[in-house]
Amino acid sequence: MIRRLVSFVLLLALAAALFVAAFPQVLGLEQRYYVAQVIAFRGILVVVAVVVAVVFLFAGLALRAARSLLAAAAVLLLVFAAVTGGVLVERGTGSTKFDAKAGGDVRVLAWNTLGGAPGAATIAKLAVNSKADIVSLPETTRKTANAVAAKMKAAKRPVSVLVLAYDKTDSAKSTALLISTKLGTYRVVADDEGGTTPVLPTVVARPADGSGPVIVAAHPAAPVKALMTDWRAGLRYLAKLCSGESMIMAGDFNSTLDHQSGLGSKPSTTLGSCRDAAKASANGAVGTWPTTVPALLAAPIDHVMATSDWSVSGFRVITTQDGSGSDHRPVLAQLTPASTD
Repeated sequence: MIRRLVSFVLLLALAAALFVAAFPQVLGLEQRYYVAQVIAFRGILVVVAVVVAVVFLFAGLALRAARSLLAAAAVLLLVFAAVTGGVLVERGTGSTKFDAKAGGDVRVLAWNTLGGAPGAATIAKLAVNSKADIVSLPETTRKTANAVAAKMKAAKRPVSVLVLAYDKTDSAKSTALLISTKLGTYRVVADDEGGTTPVLPTVVARPADGSGPVIVAAHPAAPVKALMTDWRAGLRYLAKLCSGESMIMAGDFNSTLDHQSGLGSKPSTTLGSCRDAAKASANGAVGTWPTTVPALLAAPIDHVMATSDWSVSGFRVITTQDGSGSDHRPVLAQLTPASTD
């Protein structure tokens, strides 16, 4: 009797833990510290669940007394793996197709460069080869951004350079935004005009003549234990920032679609009025950090987002730079003005 009771309690605890890992939003736990760390890696959770289930099944063959308990636990783990895998498939496990358009496309590249580790030449080459019109570079200093811009100008893709730094000696606290001159002149919004994210800077740029989208290079704090309050505040700020006017946001959001749950103004949006380009293009489960983990097992925390006046006509997580020095993979999105017909 006692053995059955213990088995029931253990299975109930396992089922509860798996439910939280699969559907943290149901209980509002997606931004709690330990849960946030676990759910960032859904792909790894699937693999671990399947491996542990197989171990339990084999262990049950040798341990007759615990066979029922181990078999039931294995079933729970396999159900969890199937459900979580289904979530990943629904979000998209990869599509690199870019539609050819007649005109009006804007290509957006976002890459946390880890202090410019890949070097200005590598960053500029990727931006030029990607035909990027907007380049969001979290953890990039003005010196590196200027060097990238110079190389892009030499390649006949001139850009303006906008930088916001909280600390001139700490590259992690500097965010750069490069905007093609063909998009017009942009200025950085001052703190007293709209603020920015705490701990790490987010660059908010508005067109000088009021024509064109607001462009944002986003970089909220990471969800480490000491910064959880700042992390949540940063995500709320970005959601509030995208409040309806035409906007393109790109960068290291330090959060997955799970963490951002409930921050959209509508069920179809991700942060405020902005939609996630990766999810819209069947790439929502392709991970960007760290580069030492295969893309389908990594955390998809780097994003490009835009308001509904932009449609996503292409997206890819770039894996060819995994050995270039940064621990983040770049992401590239092609946005097309949405039809108003």
